[in-house]
Amino acid sequence: MEKSYDIVVVGGGPAGINAAIAAGRKKKKVLLIERHGFLGGMSTIASVYPWMTFHTENGTQVIKGIAEEIVQKLKDRGASPGHLRDTCGFVYSVTPYDPEVYKVLAVELLQDAGVDLLVHSFVDHLTVENDRITAIEITSKSGRMKIQAEQFIDASGDADLAYLSGAPTLKGRDGDQKTQPLTMKFRMRGVDLDKIKEHILNHQDNFFKKTPFDELPDLPLTAVQGFYKEWKEANLPINRDQVLFFTGPAKDEVLVNMTRVQDLDGTRIEDLTKAEFEGRKQVLMIADFLVKWIPGFEEASISSTGAQIGIRESRRIEGEYTLTKEDVTAGKAFEDVISKSGYPIDIHAPSGNGMEIAWVEGDGSFDIPYRTLVPQKINNLLVAGRCISTTHEALATTRLTPSAMAVGQAAGTAASLALETKCSPREIDVKRLQEMLVEDGMVL
Repeated sequence: MEKSYDIVVVGGGPAGINAAIAAGRKKKKVLLIERHGFLGGMSTIASVYPWMTFHTENGTQVIKGIAEEIVQKLKDRGASPGHLRDTCGFVYSVTPYDPEVYKVLAVELLQDAGVDLLVHSFVDHLTVENDRITAIEITSKSGRMKIQAEQFIDASGDADLAYLSGAPTLKGRDGDQKTQPLTMKFRMRGVDLDKIKEHILNHQDNFFKKTPFDELPDLPLTAVQGFYKEWKEANLPINRDQVLFFTGPAKDEVLVNMTRVQDLDGTRIEDLTKAEFEGRKQVLMIADFLVKWIPGFEEASISSTGAQIGIRESRRIEGEYTLTKEDVTAGKAFEDVISKSGYPIDIHAPSGNGMEIAWVEGDGSFDIPYRTLVPQKINNLLVAGRCISTTHEALATTRLTPSAMAVGQAAGTAASLALETKCSPREIDVKRLQEMLVEDGMVL
């Protein structure tokens, strides 16, 4: 069986969803392919929650467009309160959302944009001729299917298309290729959030130094980072140094982000197999710790775990430009900007128990240039999401969901422009692309 499209997007996470919506709205014939049975990527598959952040540290919103439209539509359905202050103070805002509603909303937006969708479909082969991908092949319960297209967008998270096409890719940090740890996230219900807030206010030295303690009495609790003393005394065999959880979407519910599975490669099936088991073992240990040691968790219990372990970092492309740590921390502006971001560099240690944090200077925002979406060698491929062209350090900010959403919209728009002007994505008029993005609500 064969099908043909203008644009094929591989990967139905936040980047792929927004890329496909953007291209569909430009009246292109678009197919989105996802290997799981539902959309949302790490946001739904691995319970990555909340979305953070749409704002700079001073509260300026720098990510809008389709990403903001999704937030507003979730608000309309009672599935998100919108952007709330981050009560651990790591960033200005977090955006809670109901992942079950997001799964449905994403498909409805794709349908409205005229996008075709295939789930339960895994891309495992492609054909390259004269530095162009001419077709991909997917494996599914229906057997194999060949799909042709003029333009392709790799939103797989793991740079799968780029890797299979022969475009240059990198993995992890320089030297040993170790990546940020994998994390199995889980939810607990029956949590007394009022009791936790009272404890934070009475024990401020036991929590993250940027926690907005003065504002906290008047804010809904959204994030908690600390309980350093309890974690140290419990001495669990997990390589981290603090408690971290986020509240909601239900009033007695939290999402716990504390497991840490290191020294494994998210692109090796043997390592993923080990990681899934180790992550779930750690979930049980941490839930038991929270109930026994942390005030407010006395009556709490596990309500869900991620469908799979969360992956922060795997393969990424070597693009026309590589965004660096220095670009991010200096708040660098680029002539070919296609998205801004206000999230700091946040490296969960590939080895050891700490984190490396680097804040963005100036107004708190930095530019993501279009060239980071353009792989070397292949002429009809763009990349969106966490596998764009960055260093290991810069990936620790661009991997965040709102940035992935914005970059996805840019990629879908750029692929559409390349079709309209009959050129490769590498050759498009970036000024025109920027005009189109601004017309569609993005902040540049």
